[in-house]
Amino acid sequence: MERSIKISENDRAVFNNRVDFCVGTGRMGLALQKEYYEQLKLVQKEIGFKHIRGHGLFCDDMAIYQEYREDPRNPDSPCHVEYNFTYLDLVMDSYRELGLRPFIELGFMPKRLASGEQTIFYWKGNTTPPKSYEEWCRLVRATLSHLVQRCGEEAYEYPIEVWNEPNLPGFWYRADMKEYFKLFKESFLAIKALDSRFKVGGPAICGVRDEEWISEFMSFCRSEGLKIDFVTRHHYTTELPEHSGHYGYAKLMESEAGFENLKTTRDIIDSFPEYRGLPIHITEFNTSYIPNCPIHDTNLNAAYLGRQLSRLGDVNESYSYWTFGDIFEEQGVPFTPFHGGFGMVANGCIPKPTFYAFKFFKQLDGECMYKDDDAIVMKTEEGYKICCWNICPKGENKELTLRLLLPGSGEYSLVTSTVDESCCNPLKLWHDMGEPSSLSDSELSLLREAARPLIGSSRIAADGELSVSLTLGRNALVYAELKKSSLTPDRGYDYERATTTL
Repeated sequence: MERSIKISENDRAVFNNRVDFCVGTGRMGLALQKEYYEQLKLVQKEIGFKHIRGHGLFCDDMAIYQEYREDPRNPDSPCHVEYNFTYLDLVMDSYRELGLRPFIELGFMPKRLASGEQTIFYWKGNTTPPKSYEEWCRLVRATLSHLVQRCGEEAYEYPIEVWNEPNLPGFWYRADMKEYFKLFKESFLAIKALDSRFKVGGPAICGVRDEEWISEFMSFCRSEGLKIDFVTRHHYTTELPEHSGHYGYAKLMESEAGFENLKTTRDIIDSFPEYRGLPIHITEFNTSYIPNCPIHDTNLNAAYLGRQLSRLGDVNESYSYWTFGDIFEEQGVPFTPFHGGFGMVANGCIPKPTFYAFKFFKQLDGECMYKDDDAIVMKTEEGYKICCWNICPKGENKELTLRLLLPGSGEYSLVTSTVDESCCNPLKLWHDMGEPSSLSDSELSLLREAARPLIGSSRIAADGELSVSLTLGRNALVYAELKKSSLTPDRGYDYERATTTL
């Protein structure tokens, strides 16, 4: 398939690039593991996010909420509450060391504060309301006060989201809307009473009855006079998975259906005059919503996310990929390095193709000249930056020609980075190796080598038009930089002579 795009020097398009605002993680307690830290360090070095958001702040493995009796031998003796921030400090220190600030999710419920026994995931996060809202609010205030004491005034810049996916019965007992609204109100008022500088939002819904939940949530906030700071929701784009053994196989949805759904949320919020224009944060997004879906490890995932990243900023303030790495245990500890995990980095610090979708988009600064569902062109002081993709599960190549109409003439250097099925495909190498569950040092080294884009280069002369031709293979994601460039050879050096001498 061939396609030609003509772009004039003064053409402009809307592209709100918020790719680096936030990234997702598993439960907070996992941050104490070495491999977790190494993966996050790699992501921060190569991409660099501002915030990180995940579950489990108040789960028992973080040990924040504690109860004790004056006489441990007497169950009727007075019970007291105390807080332990040892692990929270360790996690926060590691985040801040890597240039990250938390996007705080309030949840799940400490076992001793919970009103019921319902839990979710392998690590048993309790998803019932508090037995005492007064104690819940004390816990929230104490934790935030500690963060301010520990981190200074930057703590007021940590966005705070109340709970996770309360519209799903697994994440909130019976998906009780009325009870969630109570949790939100009590939390919101407690936080704002502590300090109005904290930014608080919700309801962090996902999928089921999403329009109803957003509408009812906004109505509730209006009726209660809650001046919320933002709205949160999630965004996944696959159909129901078919399960086989440890895995779930899911088909991708048409992108447009997902974008229309996101626009509906924007329209609902804007229908309330007092909340019109309120920021929307997508605090989780990915293709599949299960942590064992093989599509996450593929080049198709990366190409598909190219289109997502180009448009998620149209109506949303931010969009947080779920997740940065594969140290993740919702359904238990994975058996193999490639297991369809959510992460953009596989265990062993092996970047997946999706890693480069974020790295490429992070580099797309400047003014947007052109954007469609297959390509973005940015203008910079030095030249141009291009990102394009070929979502093509059946394997049809795409020949893309970009014709930039320019005043005057000059020379440019073109450097391309290509991620497709034939290069930067560690999943294929792992498969061809026999799909080992435990990697030797040499296998790990090879997989890391195979997880690098193919670099290409050329020189292009422009005289009123700068023509760039790119070949996009199956499920390709290509990043290109065009920079104004004049040859400045050393005395006596002749590149053509050097490369053609027998």
